[in-house]
Amino acid sequence: MAKHKTPKIEMKKYIASCHCGAVKAEALLADSITAQACNCSMCNKLGFIHVIVPAERFRLLQGKDAITTYTFNTGVAKHTFCKHCGVKAFYTPRSNPNGFSLNLRCFETTPPEVKIEAFDGQHWEQHADSLKHLT
Repeated sequence: MAKHKTPKIEMKKYIASCHCGAVKAEALLADSITAQACNCSMCNKLGFIHVIVPAERFRLLQGKDAITTYTFNTGVAKHTFCKHCGVKAFYTPRSNPNGFSLNLRCFETTPPEVKIEAFDGQHWEQHADSLKHLT
């Protein structure tokens, strides 16, 4: 009996940056992705649309010295902002502290196929496990 191989998904580099360009990060993504629009207090105010990747598919390209970090509640999430323009291009999410979440709205180019699904962050404790598979 012939073995079926799972087709390898080709990954491409996509860059997310802040408004002033001081902070740039790169993520390896497929051409077809699913992003999450969260309604928690932070994401709702920022308009953050999550593209969550494992740490090994993320790289800070520039701006380490331009980043400031904000934490609240449990302190697990590390909300990183450009200290010059205030834009949050990526951060370390509480749901996936071993990875990063990039803001789809900060991508310089986006993958050709993006599906945006709702995530109920207002009831985070009940739904957080649904994001674990992303890292």
